[in-house]
Amino acid sequence: QVQLVESGGGLVQAGGSLRLSCAPSRRIFSINAMAWYRQAPGKQRELVAVITSGGTETYADNVKGRFTISRDSDKNTVYLQMNSLKSEDTAVYYCNAQGAKIYSFIGDRRDYWGQGTQVTVSS
Repeated sequence: QVQLVESGGGLVQAGGSLRLSCAPSRRIFSINAMAWYRQAPGKQRELVAVITSGGTETYADNVKGRFTISRDSDKNTVYLQMNSLKSEDTAVYYCNAQGAKIYSFIGDRRDYWGQGTQVTVSS
């Protein structure tokens, strides 16, 4: 079993920055893509950004130009640099590993989720 552990959330003033990190609890052989989602109170979970194993990045329109996703493939770690934060960015942020295969010789690919980390932006 694999757990994704997020860190870096917290309270920040509008206009400030935060950097989220997400690492698995054990080494994973291969991951197709890693992503960050967020869920604000009373709203559905939404995709924030995703980065593929090839390095292709995709962002939600409302974070383009402010957020940057990156990954360290050797460490199976994904980061989310968030700049120019707004009050509407307040949410619980979840890390997601898509199409992860723990072992090279056995097992199917599946998705994993982190527990979430709270980001609160005060205006």
